Amino acid sequence: MDEAIIQYIKRKYNLLIGERTAESIKIELGSAYPLDEHLSREVRGRHLIEGIPKTITVTDEEIRDALADSVAAIVDSVRMALEKTPPELSADIYERGMVLTGGGALIKNFDKRLTIETGLPVSVADEPLHSVVLGAGQMLSDFELLKRVRSENKLTAAA
Repeated sequence: MDEAIIQYIKRKYNLLIGERTAESIKIELGSAYPLDEHLSREVRGRHLIEGIPKTITVTDEEIRDALADSVAAIVDSVRMALEKTPPELSADIYERGMVLTGGGALIKNFDKRLTIETGLPVSVADEPLHSVVLGAGQMLSDFELLKRVRSENKLTAAA
């Protein structure tokens, strides 16, 4: 996503920005679905033609456009995963919904976009950046669950 922002700004404004700047733009303005309140911010970089530092203003709509392909790829992957999900698990997902974790969960309105695209309830984990590690840690501390998961993986691989 950061690379998509870098390339968008380079293409549209002839402005070269770094990865840190792209990441901060993603966090501040990035969204997967239109926001209720429009956001904008100044971005500094090196103008590729003039070779001098320059400042531009970008909007949340522009960054949403820059992220569109990445977001669409994630949405498509979720759809494909749901299509391959066993019926029992599908019923649980339909009833309880999906929970977004990781850095992508911080993209504004990503949960709303997935809800619209899948028709399923989607929420964001309380601590999306830490939830995967915390969950893995809990699983590793529960030896009976770990054995069960390991056995089920062997059965699935054999089938």
